[in-house]
This record gives sequence, structure tokens and C-alpha cells, in this order.
Amino acid sequence: MKKILVANRGEIAIRVMKTAKKMGIKTVAVFSEADRNAPHVRFADEAVCLGPPPSNQSYLLGDKIIEHAKRLNVDGIHPGYGFLSENALFAEAVEKAGLVFIGPKSHAIKVMGSKLAAKEAVKKYDIPMVPGIDEAISDVPKARRIAKEIGFPILIKASAGGGGKGMRIVEKEEDLESQMNRAISEATSAFGDGSVFIEKYVTSPRHIEIQVMADTHGNILHFFERECSIQRRHQKVVEEAPSSVLTEQLRSEMGEAAKRVAKACDYVGAGTVEFLLDGDHNFYFLEMNTRLQVEHPVSELISGVDLVELQIKVARGEALPMKQEDLKINGHAMELRVYAEDPLNDFLPSVGKLERYRLPVGANIRVDNGFEEGMDIPIYYDPMLSKLITYGATREESIALMLKAIENYEVEGVETTLPFGTFVMKHDAFRSGDFDTHFVKKYYAPEMILKAKEEEAKIAALVALKQFFEDQKTLKLPTN
Repeated sequence: MKKILVANRGEIAIRVMKTAKKMGIKTVAVFSEADRNAPHVRFADEAVCLGPPPSNQSYLLGDKIIEHAKRLNVDGIHPGYGFLSENALFAEAVEKAGLVFIGPKSHAIKVMGSKLAAKEAVKKYDIPMVPGIDEAISDVPKARRIAKEIGFPILIKASAGGGGKGMRIVEKEEDLESQMNRAISEATSAFGDGSVFIEKYVTSPRHIEIQVMADTHGNILHFFERECSIQRRHQKVVEEAPSSVLTEQLRSEMGEAAKRVAKACDYVGAGTVEFLLDGDHNFYFLEMNTRLQVEHPVSELISGVDLVELQIKVARGEALPMKQEDLKINGHAMELRVYAEDPLNDFLPSVGKLERYRLPVGANIRVDNGFEEGMDIPIYYDPMLSKLITYGATREESIALMLKAIENYEVEGVETTLPFGTFVMKHDAFRSGDFDTHFVKKYYAPEMILKAKEEEAKIAALVALKQFFEDQKTLKLPTN
């Protein structure tokens, strides 16, 4: 494999290209007109424009991407995450064009892309699943019967869902019909597929995911877990590895279960198996993400592997170069997704120009970044600017370094999730490890960040005043 096209943008495009260059592989960037001057375009050896800013006129044009790849004699296409990364038809088209899709086969993407199909696929592999019904349903009376059987609260979920869309928690029977109709409507609008299913709602759940990698020689490895319970609108903001609550035995059990999920769909490449962990530490299969995850850096830091490098090697037909027993957890890693969002205004996107944009640097601080000072934040795409990752020998060290890194991350022109990151890192529930996916709902209010800012302003004012009085005491002699 001598040349790779990265069918993505921003920080993930640069992340993939860095490893490709390290391996001596040439890279091709694709970009929309809005991203013409973006860093990922300059970082690549070659770059091609796909079209106007909207993603359906640029980054989602699979046929056009393949056409450019063939014209430029590309060997493989890496989809990153988002956009076409979990599009089975695109993966199939890449293969049919005689190119290598650096990801799983289209069959695995298709099976795991539907939560119902995924449940069906893993049934015979002894994977724990949340009690519920594993078939699409739209009949309210039938849904009511099922809900009574498994007991409230229940969760209505879109089969083709993701990112919290088409998902409704129903606490009591009288809300069932209205919430079900809303879930079906939202799922149809978001995914073109209104099928939903019902399962028991796990109270106080933690979101634990296992990183897996499989080759074409029958080897499947897991690279331990990531704790992803700090979420807003069912989407992750803070991730860490390892989890503070898993015992060695539970880690091993979940890792082996994740490998069986991968086996159930003949998986190849990097993937993530997501589980819910309840208050009694029972775990249940949630879904499989058939791509590299946003939060993959924390797994890389604790396991000492380059997951993108392994992806490329597996795509070239090579066997995984290590065994499960070779892998050990070293230290602790923390990641904060730095979104251009306003944590004081319900995390709504904050568009504008990056008037000032300086990244923190230092030992054990990693920033996977896709922006630079002076750039506008496009309104057409996910508002993530970068991922801020810290590593320490212990969880406490990693948290302390994250707080320092946030302090040294300078952004002006847009609001970001950096203050929210500080709030999380300083909160007693997070520091103790005693938290779940309801952390934001339970503990967070915008006023808390405002209060912290006011305290900082007061301290700064007092320091300035003290300095002023000190200066007044100093005898200033006239100069000739």
C-alpha cells in the first residue's frame, strides 16, 4: 500500500495521515469548498476538492471520492469516523473498484448498523443483553404488553439509531404512546427508518466500551476498555481508559465478550463493542461501532499501540503482530472533546472565527487538532475543534494534567466545552469514580461555570490590586 486517500476532514484526517506518513505511505486529502484552506488539506501530499460546503454535496459523495482515488492511483481509502465510515454500500463500492477499504467488510457494517440485526447476530455467542424485545415494533397495544412484562422504566430505541436520536425513556405507562410516536417520527426523519424496539431501561448505567481489532487470519484482540459515561444529549464529551470501576475479572469477561461479538459478524479491522454496566456491575451488549472511534487515543496511550497503524497493516493482509497476553495496561489516559459549543447555553453550537487559538504543549499532553488561528468554524459539520488528551501514571495524575492543559488552551472568538471539562475534572463525583451517564443531569448547571468564572475574576482582581499597592511602595527614581 503506497498511497491512501483519507475520506474525511479535520483532526481525524490529520491523525490518519500522520501514521500513514510514519509508515512511508503517501496521502491524498479530500475537501469541500469551505475547507479549502484547512490544515488537513495542506498536510496531505495531494488534495482534491469534492464540491460545495454541505456534506451531501462533498464528503458524502462516495462515487466521486472513488473516482478521484482511481485517477490518483490510490491503493486504499480510510474513512475516518462519521460521514461514510459506516456506510456498507460505500465499503462495497470501494472493494468493487479494486481498492482497499481500510475498515471492516460491508457485511459486518450492515449487520452491526442495525441494532436489531446486531442482537440477532450475537444471540448464539452467549452475549449478555438487556431484557426486552428484539424485533421492530410500531403497535402501541403490543408495546404496552411488552413494557408491562419487563417493567417500567423502559427505553424505546431506533433500530438504525445513533447519537441519541430516536431514543426515548418512558417512566410510566400513560406516556408510552406519545413517546413511541415521537421516537418513530425522529428515527424516520434522522435515518429514513422508523423501526424501533423496546428494552428495559437500566438505571444508573455506565457506558463502557471495548476496543477490538481483528485480522484476516482469524485473530481477534481487545485493547481494554474506555469509560464513556460523561455525556450530553447521549453523546460523549469526556472519555478515559481504563475505567475506575472494572476489576481484572470483569475486564477480562467484557473483553472476551467483545471478541465474541466481533466473531459473530466475521469482523476485520478496528471496531468498538459498547456495553451498559448497571449498578451491580452486570454488563449488557449495546451495539458495535464498525469504525475507529473518536476516543481511540486513550486506548493507544494505555496499551502503547498505534491503532491506525494496525488498521493499515490488517488492510494489507498482515496478521496482528501481538497476542492478547502481550497486551498490558500502563497508566491512565483522559480525553476531552473540545467542541465549539456553549456550555452555558445547553451546549448549542457556537459559530464564529477563531480570533485566538493556541494549543497546550508539554510532556504527556496530546492534542489531535484540525483547526488553526484565524479560521472560521463551518456551520456544515460537527463542531469538534480538537481532542485534548492527557496521560499519567495514575488517574489522579491524568486529571491534574488535564486541568493544567485546559488552563493553557487559549480560544477566543467562539465558546467551547473547555470550561465544562474543568467542571467535570474538579467535581467530587467524577474524581471519586462514582458517576454514571446521568452525571450532567444530576450535577451540571451553567450557573456553576459562571460562578467559577466570577471567583476566578475576583481572585485576578485581588492579585492585581495587591500588585498595584506593592508598586506604589516601590521608590521610582527619575532617569536622566
